Amino acid sequence: MKEAVDINCDMGEAFGRWRIGDAHDEELISLISSANIATGFHAGDPNLMDETVRMAAAHGVGVGAHPGYNDLQGFGRRKINGTSREIINDLIYQVGALREFARRHGVPVQHVKPHGALYMELAANTDLSQIFIQYMRTAAPNTFVFCMDGSATCLAAQEAGQPIVREFYADRDYGDTGWIVFTRDAGRPDPKAIARKVIRACTEGVVRTVNGADIPIAFDSICFHSDTLGALDIVRHMREALVAEGIRIAPVSQILDSDAARRSHEQA
Repeated sequence: MKEAVDINCDMGEAFGRWRIGDAHDEELISLISSANIATGFHAGDPNLMDETVRMAAAHGVGVGAHPGYNDLQGFGRRKINGTSREIINDLIYQVGALREFARRHGVPVQHVKPHGALYMELAANTDLSQIFIQYMRTAAPNTFVFCMDGSATCLAAQEAGQPIVREFYADRDYGDTGWIVFTRDAGRPDPKAIARKVIRACTEGVVRTVNGADIPIAFDSICFHSDTLGALDIVRHMREALVAEGIRIAPVSQILDSDAARRSHEQA
């Protein structure tokens, strides 16, 4: 049974006057605790990054960089072939841009969470994950990396000592391996069913797969996507269900830092 949990959401995923999904970031920001802010390659632009960081800072929401493949047309959900150096340099470029807006608004970059197809490629690609984590160890050794438990990203970070946040995907289906079933269109899921799924993961530590099996799931943060249709109803139902179970919602930096302090006290 979890006492506290983070809710993270992908934010700023528009471009100029173009918008995606049916929810507005202004409505979502007060209902989440960590924001993954698009950094310009799959979505986002300088004005959106500035505005989204400003909103997150005003609401006490943890700020994260959300870099993706250079794929505006495909919303970063298509794999772009390139050398490891090219891919990681694109990622570094994006994280650096978001960091400057965070500095402007006086907040730290709490985490880095790759987007879409890049997230899934890192999850499966040990060599690429190791290069990514080497960069993080050099440039941001205390910054969390968001990843799936057991993924190549997770294992590379654990081996190198980089702090991680394991995610549970509320609005995505799971396969029997414990990985999400990657999709470019999640449709309009039932927010009540998602809330039940989240509560079961928090209280029982399991999730039902697309094949009907119950598998264990380890996580620190619950993710949903702002471009999923009905995103506002999804997060409202999740929050109501979590509060009803007595589960506190807070930025992951507060939850994991307090957990580390508690363990240190118990060991003393």
